[in-house]
Amino acid sequence: MLVLALNSGHDGAFTAVKDGRMLFCHEAEKDSFQRHRALTSTSIMNAIEHLGEAPQVIAHAGGWGEGIGYLGANRFEQRPMNILGREGTLVSTTHERAHIMSSIALSPPDDAGLRAALVWEGLIGKLYLVDGEHRVTKEVEVLDTPGSRWALLFALADPSFADSGEVPRDTDAGKLMALAAYGDPADAGPMVTDIVDRVLGLPKSDVFPAAKWRFADSPIYNAGVEADITKAAAALLSARLFGMFSRAAMDELPPGLPLHISGGCGLNCDWNRMWRDLGHFSSVFVPPCANDSGEAIGAAAEALAVMTGDPYTDWDVYAGLEFEWDQDPDPALWRRVPADDRAIADALARGHVFAWAQGRAELGPRALGNRSLLAGPSDAAMRERLNEIKEREDYRPIAPCCRVEDLDKVFDTDFEDPYMLYFRMVTSDRLAAATHVDGTARCQTVSRSTNPRLHELLGAVAERTGIGALCNTSLNRKGLGFLNKLSDLERYCTRRGVDDMVVHDAWFQRTKPLRRDR
Repeated sequence: MLVLALNSGHDGAFTAVKDGRMLFCHEAEKDSFQRHRALTSTSIMNAIEHLGEAPQVIAHAGGWGEGIGYLGANRFEQRPMNILGREGTLVSTTHERAHIMSSIALSPPDDAGLRAALVWEGLIGKLYLVDGEHRVTKEVEVLDTPGSRWALLFALADPSFADSGEVPRDTDAGKLMALAAYGDPADAGPMVTDIVDRVLGLPKSDVFPAAKWRFADSPIYNAGVEADITKAAAALLSARLFGMFSRAAMDELPPGLPLHISGGCGLNCDWNRMWRDLGHFSSVFVPPCANDSGEAIGAAAEALAVMTGDPYTDWDVYAGLEFEWDQDPDPALWRRVPADDRAIADALARGHVFAWAQGRAELGPRALGNRSLLAGPSDAAMRERLNEIKEREDYRPIAPCCRVEDLDKVFDTDFEDPYMLYFRMVTSDRLAAATHVDGTARCQTVSRSTNPRLHELLGAVAERTGIGALCNTSLNRKGLGFLNKLSDLERYCTRRGVDDMVVHDAWFQRTKPLRRDR
């Protein structure tokens, strides 16, 4: 049975699953399109082109004004559908249920008869009990709009954010996560506590869209996102949000169940680490596409559950589209040589920044070694250079990737995290460029089985430096999804001052320096 599943709205994506195995999954923002964009006619044509045959089932994740809607933990519809002249089936589910099903379908199968789920995103903040037939038997609404409240705090301090009518921006959530590391909840005084209390107490109608004008009397109002009061408020809000949800989980859910996390807040590595450390759950699983980019997968999982009783999917994180070699780089600017890992390791040690494009793109928003910018991690100045290339704020951290063999040399823990979803403490000054202000890093762990090509390169780096670790940040323009064409890659590297490009087994070296964009 072939299922084609679509999320047509925010973070639009399509995926195909045949006989329980994922064939591909592609997000509309990838290939240098606007971040978080909905599916377009181009996306649909891509899906049809890559299918190769007509599906028996079309699955759809709903939203506001889309499909069967946004809310409903158990809502789905099934009906006959004419698919290109053949009898088929349409399975529609809600946005809420697609989140729940995606986190279950991508998790390692187990024999748990009962499991816990958490959806925390821009609008939904709930815990659930899910039975062995994947039906929600209990819902616990903890706090509406948790993700939007998180982004709202950034907006309150940002003078460029309007006083009313504007929706909290998706991009601000990650920025606030970085700023929270500069503060300490223990240092929050009465003013900061009042700000956080007011943010948590707002009705949903004043959060989405944001009624920033209600805070015009507050010291955080247009104070600047890097002001000390903003950082302190971010740290306290982070602690308070996790405290609300973790207390609800311990009060309302039985201990010892596996926990499945989805929603954009599932990309907050600090909270993910705290869920693991809480000790209430037997295991914690967060998919690499925890945000709305996983909604199409959730719709496919619902279709599988309806049609076969089994939503679990055989998948790989590198299920995106192949990198497209649409034209050769200009030989007057770029010299092609074979990719030699030892020579690349030498160049990295000399401070070169590499664009690294291999095979199929990653699921979700994080580069995991197939659409990455790679650089040496030992010099703290490299973080500034990478943020300049990417046109990001200088307070934002750069993540590392590290061979599993070397984890205990530079971190306090050696658990594997191939999807870069948990924080850990750095114990070595050899990762200066990839260590955040609070001493943490969001590390992608790399093994021979998870990404053999990147593991080979890290092995050469280890021979050169003693540690198989590099800076690893996403290969994209500001505000756009991952690059996926060689013509776009050449333009990007030329204009942004990237030193080298490695595409498959070809290494393109600059023939002369060029002025970078400012």
